[in-house]
Amino acid sequence: MKAALCKSLDGPDAIVIEDIAEPAAPGPGHATVRVRIAALNFLDTLMVRGKYQSKPDLPFSPATEFAGVVEAIGEGVKHVKPGDRVFSFGQTGAAREKINAPAATLIPIPANVTDEVAAGIAVTYGTGYYGLKDRAQLKAGETCAVLGASGGAGLAAVELAKIMGAKVIACASSPEKLAVCKSRGADVLVDYSKADLREAFKAATGGKGVDVVYDCVGGPYAEPSIRSMAWNGRYAVIGFAAGDIPKIPINLLLLKSCSLVGVFWGASMQKEAALNAANMRQIVTWVAEGKLKPHVHKVFPLAHTADAIRELDNRASTGKVVIKVA
Repeated sequence: MKAALCKSLDGPDAIVIEDIAEPAAPGPGHATVRVRIAALNFLDTLMVRGKYQSKPDLPFSPATEFAGVVEAIGEGVKHVKPGDRVFSFGQTGAAREKINAPAATLIPIPANVTDEVAAGIAVTYGTGYYGLKDRAQLKAGETCAVLGASGGAGLAAVELAKIMGAKVIACASSPEKLAVCKSRGADVLVDYSKADLREAFKAATGGKGVDVVYDCVGGPYAEPSIRSMAWNGRYAVIGFAAGDIPKIPINLLLLKSCSLVGVFWGASMQKEAALNAANMRQIVTWVAEGKLKPHVHKVFPLAHTADAIRELDNRASTGKVVIKVA
């Protein structure tokens, strides 16, 4: 079978397409899935350079999410069977034609949801719902500012915050990216390549400040955002797409009586498995009902996996970048 393999930690240039052995028969609690679509995230741009907190052994295949069809199941697997369409998440290596996965991570795909959409649901929407609901405790009627709002994680947060009843301030770096955010329900648009964030947030909230900041970017936008928090606000740390990890003067937390909360969704899947399973069921229901409309930016063939990662590298995407495997 064919697979995209990262053979050194030199970024997308190190990815090649090779024939590898098919996976062994699935063991107890596992299933073999023929992958149709693999989905990428910003973490893939870090992983192929050895800069992500998880460092798989070389060579490895990118992509932590996929959608496909169950081919075989191991002992004890009850909730899926061969022929079922499923999506999954939580392990790297999905940019290949077949993969063995823990059956507990396989979620049936509703009939009216495409493989392209299903493949990209878990990480962005799973992180978004866990981050907004469980960590930042966003409430209806509050304001939520999303930094990096046009990317996969950001757009998911925009949609989820709207479903949860918040007023959403979308922050991105161009009018084109902000237009995508508006199409997903954002109430206020801020081009932070031009606007002063503190002034923009002040104007959007009538001087009150932002209740929740969902930060996918980090870098120079973090401190002015914290300075713009409302009393008892919550600042959710998602990632550092800007590259720099900001240093925060913690006296700002005291002055605003606000909270800085980390959102490590990947680890929470093991530590809070029941919570995440319930969250994922809710997300899939909303997608099937049309209340969430995941945006697929572009579909690349498996042979162009390196180009797909470069698309994320270049900040050229709005929504999800996915790979068509079969």
